[in-house]
Amino acid sequence: MKKAVVLFSGGLDSLTALHLAQSQGFEVHAMSFDYGQRHDKELQIARKAAIACNVKEHKVVSLNMNAWGGSALTDENLEVPEYKGESAEIPVTYVPARNMIFLSVAASYAEAIGAQDIFIGVSQVDYSGYVDCRQEFIESMEATINKGTVCGAEEGKPIKIHAPFMHKTKAEEIRIGMELGVDYSLSWTCYNGFEQACGTCDSCVLRLKAFEEAGFEDPVKYQNR
Repeated sequence: MKKAVVLFSGGLDSLTALHLAQSQGFEVHAMSFDYGQRHDKELQIARKAAIACNVKEHKVVSLNMNAWGGSALTDENLEVPEYKGESAEIPVTYVPARNMIFLSVAASYAEAIGAQDIFIGVSQVDYSGYVDCRQEFIESMEATINKGTVCGAEEGKPIKIHAPFMHKTKAEEIRIGMELGVDYSLSWTCYNGFEQACGTCDSCVLRLKAFEEAGFEDPVKYQNR
């Protein structure tokens, strides 16, 4: 069976990507990151979801990106803002070069276990303006990975980065997930680590809007729906 490394945050996008990889016949090796984010709620959910989804292996990698901060998700001195509508500005919740780091680590893991496929749930349609969620970045990272790994540069076994939702809205993604039988109660999207999702941060608002557009009820509980 082909192996795939799935970047697995415990969020809606990565959970859908994990199910999609499994539906395509991949043996899934999930990889999550404890990168110094302001709460570990999504990691708790990721661990539960990995077990529920019967992944082959679930690695949790520690990275202290809070040592330098630069984002409301890693710096306690910065507040998570409430949703104020669409903006051309890069939001304060952007974590500098996060996906670049995650994909680099995933590539190392993939090469070590003989996997030639990496799945990531990014989209440049519903992505809050994050520069590391764009197609040009994913294509560039794939090219770089295959110049910096033995499997890609010497053995003719290049690693492919799959970003299946790159040109899909979150509503379209949710419909795909529903067809795959994804249990979205096993996902956490909120930027805050409260007992219930806040319902007011960018991530919560975009998620709720997507479920409404997709025609389904979000199973996650919210303080403010």
